[in-house]
Amino acid sequence: MVGANHSVVSEFVFLGLTNSWEIRLLLLVFSSMFYMASMMGNSLILLTVTSDPHLHSPMYFLLANLSFIDLGVSSVTSPKMIYDLFRKHEVISFGGCIAQIFFIHVIGGVEMVLLIAMAFDRYVAICKPLQYLTIMSPRMCMFFLVAAWVTGLIHSVVQLVFVVNLPFCGPNVSDSFYCDLPRFIKLACTDSYRLEFMVTANSGFISLGSFFILIISYVVIILTVLKHSSAGLSKALSTLSAHVSVVVLFFGPLIFVYTWPSPSTHLDKFLAIFDAVLTPVLNPIIYTFRN
Repeated sequence: MVGANHSVVSEFVFLGLTNSWEIRLLLLVFSSMFYMASMMGNSLILLTVTSDPHLHSPMYFLLANLSFIDLGVSSVTSPKMIYDLFRKHEVISFGGCIAQIFFIHVIGGVEMVLLIAMAFDRYVAICKPLQYLTIMSPRMCMFFLVAAWVTGLIHSVVQLVFVVNLPFCGPNVSDSFYCDLPRFIKLACTDSYRLEFMVTANSGFISLGSFFILIISYVVIILTVLKHSSAGLSKALSTLSAHVSVVVLFFGPLIFVYTWPSPSTHLDKFLAIFDAVLTPVLNPIIYTFRN
């Protein structure tokens, strides 16, 4: 038994990414490279923004916080995935699985709000430049930051409250390389339809709704620029292209994983690797070249 969840399962077994040692070695090299690049790139942005007084602006404040979150994205799943590539028997404890789910959803919720805050920042900067420093005051920036963390914590805790006490009485093999709610719920010895619907509503529809809100906000910015002067369109597009790229990279895999009824295992794994390993590397590259 494991605590109050009346479970006989104390650990979960991952089938991992592949059984081929040649492919494992290739994945090990590339995953390690991307993980180190992500840690170095995001740490460099944090250090640069913190130490340079010229970068103490609302946009760079939000960018630094996004880089901090990306450090978390890299660290929640990548180190264990890299470590497991050395092993034949890939396992995670029940508590470790719950912790991984908790941090994945906290970080996801925080990043979602930060991206919305960055879209609002660009809207004010492009459409209301004379009022920019008044609207995007330090108080407003702190409001966005606190709102992001509160949203992330609530989003994660609400889901875990419903699943942490699920009974696990036998099946403990997951065809994945990390713990997340959809596969975790399917292993429970109970009817999981309602919980799966709750996860889809909480994670899937929120991701989908936030994505469309962001895309609509970018369209509004472009239309506003066109009304005033078509000459400023190229500058606006250049500024927004980085934000749109990051939004698509972040929300694309999330929407597919949490709203698709029966995702392909191979595609699911690819999107998970993309989200955990590639996206945190690409974010600093995209923003560095555009800003």
